[in-house]
Amino acid sequence: MIMDNFEFAPAPPQRCPEAYGPRANNNQKRCFQLAQAFFKDGVRRARERNERQLDLERRLEDPAVGPRREQLWKLGGMSEAKYLRFLRTKEELSNYIPIKTIGKGYFGEVKLVRKKQDGKVYALKRLAKTEMVSHEQLPRVRAERDALAESDSEWVVKLYTTFQDSTSLYLLMEYLPGGDLMALLIKYQIFSEDITRFYAAEMIMAIEAIHNLGFIHRDIKPDNILIDREGHVKLADFGLSKGFSKSHDHSYYRELLQKPAPPNNKPANRNSVNLDEIALTVSNRAQINEWRRSRRLMAYSAVGTPDYIAPELFTGQGYSFEIDWWSLGAIIYECLVGWPPFASDNSYDTYRKIVNWRQTFFFPDDVYLHPNAAHLIRSLICDASSRLGSRGGAAEIKAHPFFAGVDFNSLRRIEAPFRPHLESDEDTSCFPVDELPQGEGFSNGPTNTNGTNGHQATASNFQEEEVTPEMCLPFIGYTFKRFEKTFM
Repeated sequence: MIMDNFEFAPAPPQRCPEAYGPRANNNQKRCFQLAQAFFKDGVRRARERNERQLDLERRLEDPAVGPRREQLWKLGGMSEAKYLRFLRTKEELSNYIPIKTIGKGYFGEVKLVRKKQDGKVYALKRLAKTEMVSHEQLPRVRAERDALAESDSEWVVKLYTTFQDSTSLYLLMEYLPGGDLMALLIKYQIFSEDITRFYAAEMIMAIEAIHNLGFIHRDIKPDNILIDREGHVKLADFGLSKGFSKSHDHSYYRELLQKPAPPNNKPANRNSVNLDEIALTVSNRAQINEWRRSRRLMAYSAVGTPDYIAPELFTGQGYSFEIDWWSLGAIIYECLVGWPPFASDNSYDTYRKIVNWRQTFFFPDDVYLHPNAAHLIRSLICDASSRLGSRGGAAEIKAHPFFAGVDFNSLRRIEAPFRPHLESDEDTSCFPVDELPQGEGFSNGPTNTNGTNGHQATASNFQEEEVTPEMCLPFIGYTFKRFEKTFM
C-alpha cells in the first residue's frame, strides 16, 4: 500500500511527573505497587491449584488406592469447584455473630465471633481505613496481611480470610483460647529454667517460620505469643513486620529518640505503678508484677511497648532478621528474672536504655541463672554483628548448650507446661475481657493494628462516609481466602 498521501500527527510529548499534582502521583504509585500484589495473588492461587492437582495425581498412582481411585478424583474435583464458588461469594460482616470483645488496640478491635454458615468460632480483627490512611499505616496493614496469607505454619496464627467494606478491613483468624505469654507471666511471675526452655524453643520455631517466608517480625514480645488450646504457642500480630517489598516500606521508628522526654520524668502511658521507685529485686516481685499489668495499657497506644525492641531500629543502622533474636533474648530474660532487661516507667527512658545497652544491661545480684542461660541471653542481647543467629539463623540458637537434649521437631507432641482449662469453644477466661468495654454487635467506636495479644488491634470511627480513591486504591488486592477448611 502506498502511504505517501497520509500525514501522521507527531506523537504527544511524554509528560513528566511534575505535570501532575501530588495526589495523582501518589495514586499512580499505589496503583503500581498494589496491582503487582493483586496479580501476584492470582498467580499464587493458580500455582497452588496446579500443585493440588499434581499431588492428587500422585496419590492416585498408588496401587493401594485401588477401586477408590475414581471416588478420590471426583471428591477432588468437587472440592475445587466448592472453593471456586467460595472465591466468588462475597464475605461481609453480617455473616458473623459477635460474641465478645477480646482485644483493642490503637487502630482497631478484635472480637470473638461465630460464623453463621458453619457455626465455628473465630477471632475477627477489624481495622478502620481512615485511621490506616491518615496515620500512614498502610504498609503495616499490607505486611500483616501478606505474612499471614503466605504462612501455612503450625507456629503462626492461621488467617482464613480477609475482606473489606467501605470503612473497614477485616481479618478472620483462628481463635487461640489460651491467651498469651504475658498473661502467664502475670499469673506465675517467673518461670523455672525448664519451662523457659520449652517456651523459648517454641518461639524459635515460630520466628524461624516467619523468617523462612522472608519476613522480619520486629515486634516479638510476650503479648504476641499466643497460646492454643493444647498450651503450645503461635506467633501473631504482624502489624510491624517487614517484608522486602515496596508495599511494606515504612519508617515506623523514625525520630522516636528525638521526641522530648516526659515532663518532670512523670510516667507516660502507665497508669498504676512508678517502676523507677521500685528496686528491681526478688523481694519486690509483687509490685513489679503490678507494673507488668499496667504495661498492657501501653499496647493501646500508637507507640506500643518498646521493652523488647533491638537498638538497630532506633539508631538508623541497617538491620535484618537478627533483630528478632534480640527480642527473644529479652523475653528469656524476663521469664527467668521477672522483668524485662530495660524496664522503665516510660517509653522514652526505655528507648534510651536500649540504645545504651552496654551501660544499662545487667543481671540482678540476687537472681541466680545457670551459666548456660546467662550465656544464651548475653549472646542474644549484644551487637548485631556478633549476635547468635546473625550468621546461621535459628540453627545457631538451637545448637546452644541451653537447649541440649531438646528435640525441636517434636515440640508440639510434648505436653505443654500450662494447658488452659476451657469450658466451651467460647471460653475467654484467659483474656482480660473484663478490662475491655463490651457491647452488643460490632462497635462503631475506637479500634488499632498494634495490640497487646496479637488478637488486638483500635481507636477510630466506623461511620459511613463517601468512598474516595484514597479509601479504595490502597486496599486493592487486600482480599484473601484460604483453600483449606474455610469453605468446608
